[in-house]
Amino acid sequence: MQSALKLFRQLSKLPIALASIVLFALMVMIFADVMMRSAFNAPFEAATELTRWFMAIIVFLMLPIISGQQDHIVVDLTDSFFTNAWAARIRDGLVNLACGAMLIWPARQVVVLAERARSYGDVTEYLALPQFYIEWFIAIMTFITAIVLLVRGLIVLIAPQLLEPSND
Repeated sequence: MQSALKLFRQLSKLPIALASIVLFALMVMIFADVMMRSAFNAPFEAATELTRWFMAIIVFLMLPIISGQQDHIVVDLTDSFFTNAWAARIRDGLVNLACGAMLIWPARQVVVLAERARSYGDVTEYLALPQFYIEWFIAIMTFITAIVLLVRGLIVLIAPQLLEPSND
Protein backbone atom coordinates (compact mmCIF):
# COMPACT_ATOMS: atom_id res chain seq x y z
CA MET A 1 0.00 0.00 0.00
CA GLN A 2 2.89 2.36 0.78
CA SER A 3 4.32 1.84 -2.71
CA ALA A 4 0.94 2.67 -4.29
CA LEU A 5 0.72 5.88 -2.26
CA LYS A 6 4.29 6.73 -3.21
CA LEU A 7 3.41 6.20 -6.89
CA PHE A 8 0.34 8.45 -6.57
CA ARG A 9 2.45 11.15 -4.91
CA GLN A 10 4.88 11.00 -7.82
CA LEU A 11 2.06 11.05 -10.38
CA SER A 12 0.51 14.08 -8.68
CA LYS A 13 3.48 16.14 -9.85
CA LEU A 14 2.26 15.95 -13.47
CA PRO A 15 -1.02 17.86 -12.98
CA ILE A 16 0.83 20.39 -10.82
CA ALA A 17 3.34 20.97 -13.62
CA LEU A 18 0.57 21.21 -16.24
CA ALA A 19 -1.41 23.67 -14.11
CA SER A 20 1.74 25.75 -13.67
CA ILE A 21 2.30 25.86 -17.42
CA VAL A 22 -1.32 26.86 -18.05
CA LEU A 23 -1.09 29.55 -15.35
CA PHE A 24 2.04 30.93 -17.01
CA ALA A 25 0.30 30.90 -20.40
CA LEU A 26 -2.64 32.73 -18.81
CA MET A 27 -0.34 35.39 -17.37
CA VAL A 28 1.45 35.89 -20.71
CA MET A 29 -1.84 36.09 -22.57
CA ILE A 30 -3.30 38.64 -20.15
CA PHE A 31 -0.12 40.73 -20.27
CA ALA A 32 -0.09 40.66 -24.07
CA ASP A 33 -3.81 41.47 -24.21
CA VAL A 34 -3.39 44.46 -21.88
CA MET A 35 -0.38 45.71 -23.85
CA MET A 36 -2.16 45.32 -27.19
CA ARG A 37 -5.28 46.97 -25.80
CA SER A 38 -3.38 49.89 -24.25
CA ALA A 39 -0.70 50.52 -26.86
CA PHE A 40 -2.46 49.68 -30.12
CA ASN A 41 -6.15 49.65 -29.18
CA ALA A 42 -6.25 46.10 -30.55
CA PRO A 43 -7.24 43.58 -27.85
CA PHE A 44 -7.14 39.84 -28.44
CA GLU A 45 -10.63 38.87 -29.47
CA ALA A 46 -10.39 35.40 -27.89
CA ALA A 47 -8.87 36.50 -24.57
CA THR A 48 -12.11 36.09 -22.64
CA GLU A 49 -12.81 32.56 -23.79
CA LEU A 50 -9.18 31.52 -23.36
CA THR A 51 -9.23 32.96 -19.84
CA ARG A 52 -12.29 30.85 -19.03
CA TRP A 53 -10.69 27.70 -20.41
CA PHE A 54 -7.35 28.33 -18.70
CA MET A 55 -9.04 28.99 -15.36
CA ALA A 56 -11.12 25.82 -15.67
CA ILE A 57 -8.00 23.80 -16.52
CA ILE A 58 -6.04 25.22 -13.58
CA VAL A 59 -8.84 24.75 -11.04
CA PHE A 60 -9.90 21.27 -12.10
CA LEU A 61 -6.36 19.96 -12.60
CA MET A 62 -5.54 20.94 -9.03
CA LEU A 63 -8.83 19.88 -7.41
CA PRO A 64 -7.89 16.19 -6.92
CA ILE A 65 -4.41 17.12 -5.70
CA ILE A 66 -5.63 19.67 -3.18
CA SER A 67 -8.38 17.35 -1.98
CA GLY A 68 -6.05 14.38 -1.69
CA GLN A 69 -3.47 16.31 0.31
CA GLN A 70 -6.14 18.12 2.37
CA ASP A 71 -4.61 21.47 1.36
CA HIS A 72 -7.94 23.23 0.93
CA ILE A 73 -9.31 25.91 3.20
CA VAL A 74 -10.75 24.45 6.40
CA VAL A 75 -13.01 26.18 8.87
CA ASP A 76 -12.48 24.56 12.25
CA LEU A 77 -15.92 25.15 13.76
CA THR A 78 -16.13 21.66 15.22
CA ASP A 79 -12.53 21.19 16.41
CA SER A 80 -13.41 22.10 19.99
CA PHE A 81 -15.92 19.22 20.05
CA PHE A 82 -13.37 16.71 18.74
CA THR A 83 -10.42 17.08 21.10
CA ASN A 84 -9.87 13.33 21.13
CA ALA A 85 -7.61 12.30 18.21
CA TRP A 86 -9.71 9.18 17.58
CA ALA A 87 -12.93 11.20 17.31
CA ALA A 88 -11.25 13.77 15.03
CA ARG A 89 -10.04 10.96 12.78
CA ILE A 90 -13.56 9.52 12.54
CA ARG A 91 -14.93 12.99 11.75
CA ASP A 92 -12.30 13.61 9.07
CA GLY A 93 -12.86 10.20 7.48
CA LEU A 94 -16.62 10.64 7.38
CA VAL A 95 -16.32 14.18 5.99
CA ASN A 96 -14.02 12.91 3.22
CA LEU A 97 -16.42 10.08 2.40
CA ALA A 98 -19.42 12.43 2.38
CA CYS A 99 -17.68 15.00 0.18
CA GLY A 100 -16.52 12.30 -2.24
CA ALA A 101 -20.02 10.85 -2.46
CA MET A 102 -21.59 14.29 -2.94
CA LEU A 103 -19.22 15.15 -5.81
CA ILE A 104 -20.54 12.30 -7.90
CA TRP A 105 -23.83 14.10 -8.62
CA PRO A 106 -22.31 17.34 -10.01
CA ALA A 107 -19.85 15.30 -12.07
CA ARG A 108 -22.73 13.34 -13.59
CA GLN A 109 -24.61 16.57 -14.33
CA VAL A 110 -21.57 18.00 -16.12
CA VAL A 111 -21.46 14.84 -18.24
CA VAL A 112 -25.09 15.49 -19.21
CA LEU A 113 -24.26 19.09 -20.12
CA ALA A 114 -21.16 18.03 -22.06
CA GLU A 115 -23.13 15.53 -24.09
CA ARG A 116 -25.83 18.13 -24.74
CA ALA A 117 -23.18 20.60 -25.96
CA ARG A 118 -21.65 17.91 -28.15
CA SER A 119 -25.01 16.98 -29.67
CA TYR A 120 -25.86 20.65 -30.34
CA GLY A 121 -22.41 21.33 -31.79
CA ASP A 122 -21.75 24.20 -29.36
CA VAL A 123 -18.46 25.97 -30.00
CA THR A 124 -16.73 29.00 -28.51
CA GLU A 125 -17.39 32.36 -30.11
CA TYR A 126 -13.98 33.33 -31.48
CA LEU A 127 -11.87 30.19 -31.71
CA ALA A 128 -14.74 27.79 -32.52
CA LEU A 129 -13.46 25.27 -29.97
CA PRO A 130 -16.03 22.59 -29.17
CA GLN A 131 -17.47 23.34 -25.72
CA PHE A 132 -17.83 19.70 -24.76
CA TYR A 133 -14.04 19.27 -24.53
CA ILE A 134 -13.72 21.49 -21.49
CA GLU A 135 -16.96 20.16 -20.02
CA TRP A 136 -15.77 16.57 -20.28
CA PHE A 137 -12.47 17.61 -18.73
CA ILE A 138 -14.34 19.18 -15.80
CA ALA A 139 -16.48 16.06 -15.39
CA ILE A 140 -13.51 13.69 -15.46
CA MET A 141 -11.51 15.73 -12.96
CA THR A 142 -14.55 15.98 -10.68
CA PHE A 143 -14.99 12.19 -10.82
CA ILE A 144 -11.28 11.76 -10.03
CA THR A 145 -11.66 14.15 -7.09
CA ALA A 146 -14.63 12.14 -5.82
CA ILE A 147 -12.60 8.94 -6.01
CA VAL A 148 -9.64 10.60 -4.28
CA LEU A 149 -11.87 11.80 -1.44
CA LEU A 150 -13.56 8.41 -1.07
CA VAL A 151 -10.23 6.60 -0.96
CA ARG A 152 -8.77 9.16 1.44
CA GLY A 153 -11.81 8.81 3.69
CA LEU A 154 -11.40 5.04 3.80
CA ILE A 155 -7.68 5.33 4.52
CA VAL A 156 -8.30 7.86 7.31
CA LEU A 157 -10.83 5.49 8.89
CA ILE A 158 -8.98 2.20 8.34
CA ALA A 159 -5.23 2.90 8.15
CA PRO A 160 -4.39 6.53 9.01
CA GLN A 161 -0.70 5.72 9.42
CA LEU A 162 -0.46 5.45 5.62
CA LEU A 163 -1.15 9.19 5.30
CA GLU A 164 1.64 10.26 7.62
CA PRO A 165 4.41 12.10 5.78
CA SER A 166 7.26 9.86 4.72
CA ASN A 167 10.93 10.77 4.75
CA ASP A 168 11.36 10.31 1.00
